[in-house]
Amino acid sequence: MKKISLLVYKDAVLSALSGAVDIFLGTNRFVEGMGLSAPFELELVSEKTRNIQLFAPARFICHKTLTEVTNTDLVIVPAFNGDATGVLQKNRALVEWIGTMKERGAEVASLCFGSYFLAEAGLLSGKPCTSHWLAIPDMQQRYRDIDLMPDMVITDKDGIYTSGGAFSSLNLILYMVEKFCGREVGVQVSKMFSIDMDRVNQAHFSVFQGQHQHEDGEILKAQEYIEENYHTALSVDNMAERANMSKRNFIRRFKNATQNTPLEYLQRVKIEAAKKALERKTESINVVIYDVGYNDLKTFRKIFKRVTGLTPQDYRRKYSRA
Repeated sequence: MKKISLLVYKDAVLSALSGAVDIFLGTNRFVEGMGLSAPFELELVSEKTRNIQLFAPARFICHKTLTEVTNTDLVIVPAFNGDATGVLQKNRALVEWIGTMKERGAEVASLCFGSYFLAEAGLLSGKPCTSHWLAIPDMQQRYRDIDLMPDMVITDKDGIYTSGGAFSSLNLILYMVEKFCGREVGVQVSKMFSIDMDRVNQAHFSVFQGQHQHEDGEILKAQEYIEENYHTALSVDNMAERANMSKRNFIRRFKNATQNTPLEYLQRVKIEAAKKALERKTESINVVIYDVGYNDLKTFRKIFKRVTGLTPQDYRRKYSRA
């Protein structure tokens, strides 16, 4: 039996907690129905008090506090609502406890924004990590030594697991059910909870909002220019000239500020505009391509699929209001 410690704290997202509880307990019921012993022992763990009132109109009665748990097999950190800095400051004890449990041999998993806790505990240095797409720009600025993989639904490295955003984090719970109980159980549990198995990409959920969380004023002006003129024939040379910088210096400062080269940033802005057009409008894909500044269908399809994980046709079928 695998002992799982699910952390509960005031800012935790209700669905992250309840979803994990439902799937692990549902797995226990299914396995017991096969005449076997339950594979999971699930405990809810809080910092100081066992009675936790969430920010939502819900209350959890926890089994144990941090001081009462000296060993466990797997720690799961749910997502949170609110400002990351404030949440982490309020929950430093949880961060330290997570690091201690890992040192004692426990595996550690984060659901959605819970990845911040693992990063603060120093567990993600040099390792792959995914999270909610909204968290990625901030995490890129805070944790430069993490191998962020925003398009991934799940990462698994050296006993450390992270998951994508919101309800896609349930895929990580299902992944662990399969890993610890076998493929047959995983398939049956996925059917029980109507969760698609083996999802690996969450890129099509992402909304590119521009990486503006930096203090380089000249680069911010360049970003604004790109966002207003992406449909025209922009070149890096012209952008650098407008910013009164050499091309080499412009590219260096742009990437340092945004984590993208100017060309990559331009492509992301174009693709985001194309996504919105495909969602709203009924024009042909060729018209959409032309409107966002591409002339070659093959090039556009290649870049669109690399960014979103879907072809333009598949994206329109999935999200078009029509």
